[in-house]
Amino acid sequence: MSTASTRLPEGRYGRSSDEHADRRLKAAGAVLGAGLLVLVGYLGYHYVGQNEISAQVITFKASADAVDVHLEVHKDAGAGGYCTVRSQGEDGSEVGRADFRFSGPATRIDKVVTLRTTAKGTTAELLGCHAD
Repeated sequence: MSTASTRLPEGRYGRSSDEHADRRLKAAGAVLGAGLLVLVGYLGYHYVGQNEISAQVITFKASADAVDVHLEVHKDAGAGGYCTVRSQGEDGSEVGRADFRFSGPATRIDKVVTLRTTAKGTTAELLGCHAD
């Protein structure tokens, strides 16, 4: 006894609806993937390419009412901006925060700045730098 096949004969009735849906999903996925790639590229360019000033904390020394922070700043020639530094106490509360301005023709600035604190600071953290 033979069983009847539920498949249609190949090439006789055109594409099935599943093949058509698969093709549409592939096209939609390709368009969305390309759009995501363009968005990531755009945001990356503006974050990295447009940032004119950056810095890092080299070392710091804390006293009872201040923290001396050694900053190394890299910037474009002639660009100006500021870096925000903060210090926290032993219990984790913020005891000081200040903005320090950097400008001039130099592209690398190595400077020790003094952050005044309300209590003894145990850290010196660079929160970020922003160009004018």
